[in-house]
Amino acid sequence: MNLSQEDLKYIWHPCSQMKDYETLDPIIIKKGKGVWLYDLNDKKYLDIISSWWCNLFGHCNEKINSAIQNQLNALEHVIFANFSHEPAIRLCQELIKVLPKGLAKFNFSDNGSSSVECALKMSFQYHYQTGHPEKTDFMSLSDGYHGETIGALSVGGLDLYAKIYNPMLMRCKRIPAPDCYRCPYGKNRNCCNVECFVEAERAFQQYACKTCAIILEPLLQGSAGMRIYPAKYLAKLRVLCDTYNVLLIADEIATGFGRTGKMFACDHAEITPDIMCLSKGLTGGYMPMSITVTTQKIYDAFYDDYLKGKAFMHSHTYSGNPLGCSAALAVLQIFEDENILLKTKATADYITSTLTTAFIDHPNIGEIRHIGLIHAIELVKDKATKESFDSSMRVGYQIYKEALNLGLILRPLGDVIYFNPPLNITVEEIDIAVDLCQKAIHNGLKLTK
Repeated sequence: MNLSQEDLKYIWHPCSQMKDYETLDPIIIKKGKGVWLYDLNDKKYLDIISSWWCNLFGHCNEKINSAIQNQLNALEHVIFANFSHEPAIRLCQELIKVLPKGLAKFNFSDNGSSSVECALKMSFQYHYQTGHPEKTDFMSLSDGYHGETIGALSVGGLDLYAKIYNPMLMRCKRIPAPDCYRCPYGKNRNCCNVECFVEAERAFQQYACKTCAIILEPLLQGSAGMRIYPAKYLAKLRVLCDTYNVLLIADEIATGFGRTGKMFACDHAEITPDIMCLSKGLTGGYMPMSITVTTQKIYDAFYDDYLKGKAFMHSHTYSGNPLGCSAALAVLQIFEDENILLKTKATADYITSTLTTAFIDHPNIGEIRHIGLIHAIELVKDKATKESFDSSMRVGYQIYKEALNLGLILRPLGDVIYFNPPLNITVEEIDIAVDLCQKAIHNGLKLTK
């Protein structure tokens, strides 16, 4: 049986134009270990994107495997309304130790989009129940991404995902996001005074009276092409939210758990959001689980006699799944036992220097930007003017296909290719990835000429 053909017979793959599969068959993976994935013919692929940014400590990590196996022999799942279990309780106890100070209450869901939906509903109902029923709208940054469900799409800002659904979406005011590579103020992200923040100030002056919350990806807009902006922007936004009584939702689904060099991206700005959304690396990429974390103040606005109608009537079948909680506990234990954040600093520095050496003089590499282990390479037609390639050329996609031939998974964001590896990637594996990336870029660009 040809599994690729059987796959295409039945499966509609995510975020794909399935017609592309006519010339690029689905790759059937039979096993994984560390940063490597192996197909049916034992060809190996270096997973430099952590399987959509979620695989934190490598495939088939023995410590996480063991935690899930042990839990499986005790309890696989239980209704989470009026019932609980030790892994969920212990997970909250351990997360409190590493989360920004002031976050105190945990609402469990089963994926990142669900966590965002929970945060949006929670912030809306909070204002309704604290004397501000007029605060019904949301703000977000342009080019943001927060998931694929209707609420999450509403506060996102990428037409690729949301434009066709506009008639279905909720009201949201989008603030022009920082674009440090093509800064309209002619500044540099490392030495600016976030002059672009004036856009947020204008929006709050005009719309904050009707706004219940602003949601953003702190410091890193992932799907926009790994755009990185200064921590000062986030710190100023925290003050602005407090001034106008607007809740700050930090979508740390992609940035949490060491990806940016600190446990959470908010830590760079030393701020605490009112609500934080967690998923992806939460379970090391093993189990579909998410958590919406909030403050005691917000929780208290829902706490009353049942007949007052203030309860947060929001639920998911797999909320608080014990297997997911056990995986997450193992992840936090690895962080502690192996001093991961200290080690990733050295690893990040090595990736930066290696990529810089390889690409600094390349005529089509406009910028190599980075935060923590995340490194993005923006491909441009003209380095001097920063002119982009015509999107119809699909330059990033051509490079992606060449990388697959070479054994490297480099799924692009338009014409931005990136490294977002497991936190325990080795120097030797980085060298292999950079070498293969060089070859893929060379071969891919040749095909577009």
